[in-house]
Amino acid sequence: MSSAVERAARFIWEKYSEQLSLADIAGSASLSRFHLCRIFQAATRISPFRFLAAVRVHQAKHLLLTTSVSITDISFAVGYNSVGSFTNYFTNSVGMSPRLFRRIARDGGFGFPCPEAGAAPGESAVGGTISLPAGYAGARVYLGAFTTTVVQYQPAAASVIDIPADGRPVPYRLPGVPRGKWFVHAVGLADTIDPEPWTRRVALVGTHDPVPVTAGTGARVTMSLRPRQITDPPVLLALPDRAAWTAGRDQAGHDLTRFRPVMTPRDSGPS
Repeated sequence: MSSAVERAARFIWEKYSEQLSLADIAGSASLSRFHLCRIFQAATRISPFRFLAAVRVHQAKHLLLTTSVSITDISFAVGYNSVGSFTNYFTNSVGMSPRLFRRIARDGGFGFPCPEAGAAPGESAVGGTISLPAGYAGARVYLGAFTTTVVQYQPAAASVIDIPADGRPVPYRLPGVPRGKWFVHAVGLADTIDPEPWTRRVALVGTHDPVPVTAGTGARVTMSLRPRQITDPPVLLALPDRAAWTAGRDQAGHDLTRFRPVMTPRDSGPS
């Protein structure tokens, strides 16, 4: 990964609340705007401004979960000048409005958004294997077929996989994927092989370039997980908190293996 891209990404994470221009971001990496856009897109697969938008929503989620600050103040705190624009982008990215996101978090937490497998014409399955990097003692992983390079919007298909610590790749299957090209993303929490791994859970990610799916054929994708890096766009989709991932239960004690689909924007009501 280019050190210039890392500097630009770190600058975005540090200055996301400000009214940043492309020149500001490029200047942080000592590059021209054109050169920054080219290498940033090549390294992260999204533009600097899309990365900035993702960081802003991610930080808004954190504020909604950890504070009682109003949604209007949160929108300004993460760099938006319009509450309406913030609410629309948040709702489309996370899968629900900021108000509903806060309420569900306080009422018991989120389930893994796993759409029901369909049997519509033109749908098929994406499957393969997924594996841990060395040094980890097992993980719970959420996999999905998404339309974008960022884990946002409702996936076309998804599954939750538990990976043991024996190092063997684990099979997975995402049924009911429509025809088209889909990014396969994996997000997980893993325990290290340290003597007390439960105190050292690490976020892991994996992604695969767009996979073409045609009717009746599906696709096979091999996924390899790795620790998150500062240049990875944050996960925007509403997912369970860290404790629930490993425990297999949400804050209210519900079994997360009985996947509860996330609400879609039309179900979210006014923000």
